[in-house]
Amino acid sequence: MTMNAPESENASVKSMEQIVSLAKRRGFVFPASEIYGGINGFWDFGPLGVQLKNNLRDAWWHDMVVAPPIGPDGTPLSIVGLDSAIIQNPKVWVSSGHVGGFNDPMQTCRQCKKLFRADHILDMLSKADWVASFCETLGIDSIDATATLSGEDLSRWAKNRKGGKKLASGMALVRKTEETVSWLTAADTPDTMTGLDLARLLSTENRGEEIQNPCPNCAGDLTPPRDFNLMFESFAGAVKDDANKVYLRPETAQGIFLNYKNVVDTSRVKMPFGIAQVGKAFRNEVTPRNFIFRSREFEQMEMEWFCPPAEAPQWFDFWKETRRNWWISLGVDPENLILRDHDLDELSHYAKEGSGTADVEYRYPFTHPHYGELEGIAHRTDFDLKAHQASANVNLSYLNHETRDRYIPHVIEPASGLTRGVLALLCEAFTPDESRPSKVFMKFSPRMAPIKAAIFPLVNKEGMPEVAQKLYMKLRQKHAVQFDVKQNIGKRYARMDEAGTPYCFTIDGETLQDQTVTVRDRDTLSQDRINIDQVESFLAEKITANTPD
Repeated sequence: MTMNAPESENASVKSMEQIVSLAKRRGFVFPASEIYGGINGFWDFGPLGVQLKNNLRDAWWHDMVVAPPIGPDGTPLSIVGLDSAIIQNPKVWVSSGHVGGFNDPMQTCRQCKKLFRADHILDMLSKADWVASFCETLGIDSIDATATLSGEDLSRWAKNRKGGKKLASGMALVRKTEETVSWLTAADTPDTMTGLDLARLLSTENRGEEIQNPCPNCAGDLTPPRDFNLMFESFAGAVKDDANKVYLRPETAQGIFLNYKNVVDTSRVKMPFGIAQVGKAFRNEVTPRNFIFRSREFEQMEMEWFCPPAEAPQWFDFWKETRRNWWISLGVDPENLILRDHDLDELSHYAKEGSGTADVEYRYPFTHPHYGELEGIAHRTDFDLKAHQASANVNLSYLNHETRDRYIPHVIEPASGLTRGVLALLCEAFTPDESRPSKVFMKFSPRMAPIKAAIFPLVNKEGMPEVAQKLYMKLRQKHAVQFDVKQNIGKRYARMDEAGTPYCFTIDGETLQDQTVTVRDRDTLSQDRINIDQVESFLAEKITANTPD
């Protein structure tokens, strides 16, 4: 679900096509198996992309596990790490509710055979070319169907090579034009309806009391919704039978719940505390889309915060605000972020009414002016631990040794898609600038930038390469930096702009005289001189400037 966004008068929508093009050209993201034509829903991260992803992952791990946030009482929180197996005992997914409840309602078009998520069809219809063509050609939005719309109008659109014949080949009006027009003339249709209502009516041959949504692709008839399980199945063992069936995990959270007792018994943690994990997850999405936003293989950064049940509401509020602020600390514009509480009909199977789920949403170019999910914060209650306690017949309660109270803790889960976070950073950083040779630069925060700095000799002679090489060898011990002597300095700057490198240090003739270098700032294009001995501390200070305390 999305919300309207407050827009400034000068707000401009970035081009997703250009972002994807740059991502491929500069080695951020490649289609998986590209030389074989690719495979839908799977992506490979190139040299710059994997470094960006690792920077985001490492920042999350540092700020959640190595140096966790400061709690409401002013003391650091207690969060430990975990790395659980991708494949677990299949009983895990039965107990967690994924085998029985991890389904999307799907509908298939009887004409073009395409498969659609039932809850996405209305949104897809609002953007469908055939709906726009239908309404535009007939000049309708809200119409008096019986009085102002003629059969000739409908027939003209249905038979038009750029209209119904091309865009809505599965529509009943197009396939059986005269028969459908005749039916409409004789039918007792409502006096007033929208263009989409009329299109629905003329799309289906089953014209009962309930008008069916047509296919967003061809306007054909859709099958009734049926459940489609999102988990990938495999087999562990020599024989491919139900006894050896296993699943690729659809989330990393269950591995944390399975190890909750192990952590309590071995790590001397006490309530409240968290367990964090970063890892791969897999969902057999029927319609992967929007670049790496919705894919079938992705990575998650999840933390399960275990707390006494009575404290869950305040921890839920704490983590909502903390997680939104974290994305801002990485350079995301606050105007492009919102916190949105889920409606009751959106709650997951593990969330009880009133327990609450919220999303940190980002304004992606393909959702603009609306927002799409970046991270979810859920009050999972005690659903998971109770389910595994009952199924595995193991005691997962927590004993407070001071008060002697025993209870099943409640869980607050900040769960972020690492892959989706990379997409948000790519979209946020993409900055068109016609005044530059590259026409665009990637405005990553220094902490996130794949390449922190570039070291250039102005020319490849006169001792400059040797000085530049020495500086490079020094900086590379602590930072991802690049040494480049090829082409003129302007082209080298342009390459670094598209890579998102915040600083370039250039060794020139003046360096050989007074040991100073030119520092070029990516964002402002300003060039200042500092002593070559100050470069290391200058860079370290810039990279850590926005790291949370």
